[in-house]
Amino acid sequence: MLNRIILSRWAKPSMFLICILPALVLGWRAWSQDLGANPIEYITHSTGDWTLRLLLITLTVTPMRSVLQLPLLIRFRRMLGLFAFFYGCLHFLTYVWLDKFFDTKDILRDIGKRPFVTIGFASLMLMAPLAVTSTASWIRRLGGRSWQLLHRLIYFCGLAGVIHYYWSVKSDIRLPALYGALLCLLLANRLYVFAAKWRQRHRRRVPELQQQPT
Repeated sequence: MLNRIILSRWAKPSMFLICILPALVLGWRAWSQDLGANPIEYITHSTGDWTLRLLLITLTVTPMRSVLQLPLLIRFRRMLGLFAFFYGCLHFLTYVWLDKFFDTKDILRDIGKRPFVTIGFASLMLMAPLAVTSTASWIRRLGGRSWQLLHRLIYFCGLAGVIHYYWSVKSDIRLPALYGALLCLLLANRLYVFAAKWRQRHRRRVPELQQQPT
């Protein structure tokens, strides 16, 4: 049943609408002048939250494929990752446009002197090559192994994003702590899978070495 839903022609358009909905709601609230007492802060937090949420959801796709036995979930991973980058760009655009009014000197000073800005900028820069190389043509150009190694940068993006959020809040750290805990679980799962595969390869290799003539 779920496989049929995932394979249906409406699956990807529906996922696209779900992912774009927060931006549409934000745009509507801006049009209606319903962004609270500090509109810039509201937009900054909203776009930043959705960047991290979508990053974590993207990282969740691989373990969920195994847990739910739904390998076809991979169809949505690229879209989710691109939307994470999209909201990250909106988050950065809010900073450089609405907060700094494209004052390059002030922006560069901020990046150099304020750690949470520095690591947030680094996270966005790490996401950029992942977004560019997310297509099938880039997988062929780089080769599957090299492409996979490059795209493991997403874990560093997530870690940098969590630290950025944690350093930027003044008192209430519940959300960055929650995102950090989820990221730790995903990293632990990835390390477990990696270790299991390594042990499996090692077990296969030992008999082969024993059979070789001395």
